[in-house]
Amino acid sequence: MSLRGGGVELAATEDVLRRPNIVFAFADDWGRYASAYAKVDKEAGPNAILKTPNFDRVAREGVLFTNAFVTSPSCTPCRSSLLSGQYFFRTGLGAILVGAKWDAKIPSFPLLLKKSGYHIGQTYKVWSPGTPNDAPYGERKYEYESAGRRFNQFSQNVTKMMDEGGKSMAEAKQVLYNEVKGNFDKFLADRENKEQPFCYWFGPTNVHRKWTKGSGKRLWGLNPDDLKGAMPEFVPDVPVVREDFADYLGEAMAFDAALGLLLDKLEAIGELDNTIVVVSGDHGTPGFTHGKTNLYDFGTGVPLAIRWPARAPGGRVVKDFVNLMDLAPTFLEAGITKIPEVMTGKSLVNVLTSQKDGWVDPSRDYVVTGRERHVGMARTGNLPYPQRAIRTKDFLYIRNFKPERWPEGNPYGLSEGKEISQEDLIEDTRATFPDMDSSPTKAWLVMNRKDAAVQGPKYFDWAFGKRPGEELYDLREDPDQVKNLAVEAGYAEVRKTLSDRLMKILKQAKDPRVTGDGSTFDKAPYTNLGKPRKKKRKK
Repeated sequence: MSLRGGGVELAATEDVLRRPNIVFAFADDWGRYASAYAKVDKEAGPNAILKTPNFDRVAREGVLFTNAFVTSPSCTPCRSSLLSGQYFFRTGLGAILVGAKWDAKIPSFPLLLKKSGYHIGQTYKVWSPGTPNDAPYGERKYEYESAGRRFNQFSQNVTKMMDEGGKSMAEAKQVLYNEVKGNFDKFLADRENKEQPFCYWFGPTNVHRKWTKGSGKRLWGLNPDDLKGAMPEFVPDVPVVREDFADYLGEAMAFDAALGLLLDKLEAIGELDNTIVVVSGDHGTPGFTHGKTNLYDFGTGVPLAIRWPARAPGGRVVKDFVNLMDLAPTFLEAGITKIPEVMTGKSLVNVLTSQKDGWVDPSRDYVVTGRERHVGMARTGNLPYPQRAIRTKDFLYIRNFKPERWPEGNPYGLSEGKEISQEDLIEDTRATFPDMDSSPTKAWLVMNRKDAAVQGPKYFDWAFGKRPGEELYDLREDPDQVKNLAVEAGYAEVRKTLSDRLMKILKQAKDPRVTGDGSTFDKAPYTNLGKPRKKKRKK
């Protein structure tokens, strides 16, 4: 008897037959916000007000990573990278959001695990928007959503059941918790037998906008006023923005509650200690300055905790830099499945199985991140905003290849002198600067852009202003990354060293942005240059 793994025959040894289960809980748009980080960061910030007991349990009984980043702070490119174990720019049309298409020739860890004998399944979001939908996970062939998809709009559905259905808060939440349990139960029931290892992807989108205004306080007891003085420097510390952020943290707490249900079920069936539990998010906060679609830490930094009691000593905090593309080879190595040579990610198994805290693997002293086209560029028919960055312990260096372009999409409407309504800025992603999600925060930024009394011009520029070709931030003095030192003479050597290192890594990885004439992502099929933006249909 043998098991086929990644195209290689695996002998049916005792180790293979006892391969660990894998449960990957992956929240859409969830940045580095969990109560476990309040205990290890110098400044707790917003982490001090939310409670994520289940993430904290995974971190406490496993390994908490303090320097985890995505390869690209945009949903589809990030997921293309994670599933393939490669930099996003190596995934063809998977490197963009709108217009993404999956190349079936690219190996993905779930399908490799399936071939090697794993029972695989997924609930909610894996790889979208893009075609074919969820292609790297079998095009929804392994989807488990028979109990429903209502958890994806957690605050909306709970609020509706309370206000219109007459349910108590606990009853309304329980309806959605039962959905989570029902979907997971069906997945587990479909195993060939109880000995078959399984790999389950749990990817709710509730942390993605939009959520119900005031839900953070109403559903989770998060007082927006507790965020006063705790927000990053580039975010306006005003009531409407604090409430918006509290609502965001509330959705992270809802995700954490669902994580607890998965842990409880694994424990109940005796599989928890034979399961690698990995918890993370696909990039930073949506609808906030420097968040989603940006290469600052607020956009690329994510939570990461891994529990694997069979092999990974728990109770450790690890500072090694991790790129989420590292998870694919980690899952394959743990599952005794061959890692394709094309993968640029590095398995974390050696870090997980070590006994060390702090810095474990000396080679993990940086991550490289980047982006090309997100949402708005496709709608306006314009070119992408190409960026690459290298993040080290002390510095963040960003290369903006086309500084003449707008980093959050064109300011149509505003550039034509038109007034943009506050309602559109909250509800309609096409209102202006479409690469920032519509939100109350975005509305405040645009509506107050000329009001010097509330420092509106400064906040507006941080969010939407054009950026120079190079940015350099000294994280020891400027953790919020607002003071660009790229032109400072005293940092010239640091800037050059990081620039050279970044370009060397990109060239070695065959990034189309730095190979040939560097224009691959500026041409079809990556752009739809010349196609007019469709007019908004009147209701």
